[in-house]
Amino acid sequence: MTEGTKEERRQKVIEVLNAAREMELYAISQYMNQHYGLDDMDYGELAKNIKLIAIDEMRHAEMFAERIKELGGEPLADFGDKVEKDQKVDQIFPYDTKLEDDTVDKYNQFLLTCRENGDSTTVKLFEQIIDEEQDHLSYFENVAGHIKDLGNVYLARIAGTSASTGGFTKSFVNPQGDGE
Repeated sequence: MTEGTKEERRQKVIEVLNAAREMELYAISQYMNQHYGLDDMDYGELAKNIKLIAIDEMRHAEMFAERIKELGGEPLADFGDKVEKDQKVDQIFPYDTKLEDDTVDKYNQFLLTCRENGDSTTVKLFEQIIDEEQDHLSYFENVAGHIKDLGNVYLARIAGTSASTGGFTKSFVNPQGDGE
């Protein structure tokens, strides 16, 4: 375990939680922008799934904020990166693959910081969220691969599909929307 007082160790955990929250807030904005663009391009199925992933990211940001508050910290509402707008469909999924891959890597580092500072509850939180981010990464990698390998044939199959996500509690990792 890292040296320092209990309060110093707690502060280090709050710092990584706020850094993770910042990453989630960026992802939300980026994915919602992509959702709107894909919907405008009439790729409803892709738009729907990115919207559901953005909802997952909203839940993650809230989970991080709740943990920060439990630790006596203040959740920050900043996000450092600028949203990439007007991306073409063949640019979106490689971009998102890199974003999720970087997130999984960073969250694993944050998890180690939490473990080194004796916070097993936050370690568990990061483990859960890393698993969900890995699901997002796999989806983005698969779609990027289909677009690269199949191109317009794949996109033609998706063109004109519905962007409807149904109820408000649905998300990519929780498609039934049972509120969990």
